[in-house]
Amino acid sequence: MRAIEETEQTESAAATPPRQRWLVLAVVSGSLLLCGIDLTVLHVAVPSMSRELAPSPAGLLWIVDVYSLTLAALLVTCGTLGDRIGRRRMVLSGFLTFGLASAAAAFSTSTAQLIAARAALGIGAAMIMASTVAIIRVVFTDDRERALALGIWTSAHSVGATIGPLVGGLVTAKWGWSAVFLINVPVIVVLLVVGARVVPESRNPVPRRWDLASVVLSVAGLAGVVFALKQAGEHAGVNGVIVGTAVLGSLLLYAFVRRQRRIAEPLLDFTLFRERRFSTATLCVIGCFGSYVALLFFLTQWLQQVGAYSPLRAGLALMPLAGANAVGAITAPWAANRWGNRWALTGALVLFAVALAAIALVGDTAHYGVLLAPLLAAGYGAGIVMTLGADSIMGAAQPERSGEAAAIQETSFELGAGLGVAVLGTVLTAVYRTGLPQVAGLGPDGRSTAEESFADAEGLAAHLPAETAQGLLHAARQAYDQGFTTVMALAAVGLVLTATMAAVLLRPPKTG
Repeated sequence: MRAIEETEQTESAAATPPRQRWLVLAVVSGSLLLCGIDLTVLHVAVPSMSRELAPSPAGLLWIVDVYSLTLAALLVTCGTLGDRIGRRRMVLSGFLTFGLASAAAAFSTSTAQLIAARAALGIGAAMIMASTVAIIRVVFTDDRERALALGIWTSAHSVGATIGPLVGGLVTAKWGWSAVFLINVPVIVVLLVVGARVVPESRNPVPRRWDLASVVLSVAGLAGVVFALKQAGEHAGVNGVIVGTAVLGSLLLYAFVRRQRRIAEPLLDFTLFRERRFSTATLCVIGCFGSYVALLFFLTQWLQQVGAYSPLRAGLALMPLAGANAVGAITAPWAANRWGNRWALTGALVLFAVALAAIALVGDTAHYGVLLAPLLAAGYGAGIVMTLGADSIMGAAQPERSGEAAAIQETSFELGAGLGVAVLGTVLTAVYRTGLPQVAGLGPDGRSTAEESFADAEGLAAHLPAETAQGLLHAARQAYDQGFTTVMALAAVGLVLTATMAAVLLRPPKTG
């Protein structure tokens, strides 16, 4: 089967002229840059969007991370389906879906509409990302060219996620929050037109079976667990519905894992996780990228809501973090050569954890200079971990299983992003609601409204007497600041535990 597929790929690539190969790379890398931008572009637009749509705390978290969770849940599925129906067809369909979903998001007038549009964006992104690696492998047969192409492709998503807040700040400041989605449409139109002309069709002659039951179990189980998390944060506690949903989601995920172990052609082959280094590196990537995306999201909210930064200023404030992240990714191979992959990865996790702890202890929106050093350290450490973690995942898998390992690697990044915002966002919401101080002159109904979210407190303040409004805004900022500090401290503890796990479990296998 592998020989048939390799023959098919070689023949397809032989017919691809050099200029067309690089145009193909430009199309797939451009689309991945757009997918990365959409992961974080909404972060700085959240305050202005919240004032217009007034989502609940759980609704806001769904708006932010339903994109990455949908993407993570469908990546492997879309890859398998693309092998069967054709990768070119899958990618072009993904472009169309992404463009239509972007337009729908831009013109959303309610929280439910925006959540649905963001989920559709995740579906489109999964269709795009799942087939682009296979397309590159088909088009680039020379090992050196393929390595360069894969390097450009990999960095495109990371760069997109990093510059997303700045793009969002620029666009929101000039045209409003809906424009962060609308700018996708002309780019997608260009990618669709060029891609239709230059991307060659390819498919696996002997594709794996597409198991619909596995898809339903994985998506429904993940949705149930995340829904329970968000509701627990919104209500600052649990009830029968929340517990029941969490249990049902967990059972569905358990059934998904059992099914993958029993069927002949699983959607996700869990035997790869028997390799200690593979499973450890995957957990490192999930923990690190989850903390990094959560830092991007909550830092932008903290700067705007507590520090009164404009969207553009908040986006610019993240640029040192983004620059340090890029430097960390570039210098990761040097760090691995000097100290070994295990200790470089462990040290970078510790550096990231110390940086988050410093932000929690001394972070002050009124003194950005105090934040600068921790932001640089956080970005640098995260860049090293993401690069070496991904390399460890691929290095721990057998060469003949590199395709499956790559799918799990991509999924771990997106799953980390979704779960990081979901889990830590739940904590922040609970701390905000329980920690909101009493405000003189604010009745029970007003306090109930203010507890919903910072945006609700801000909207309520506009209709209160000046003294009460000032007291309410001060209390809301204090509660949100406390929640942000708790989230940073919790993420730091999680990274320390992850670093300990890496130090213990990433030791090389015994020889002889």
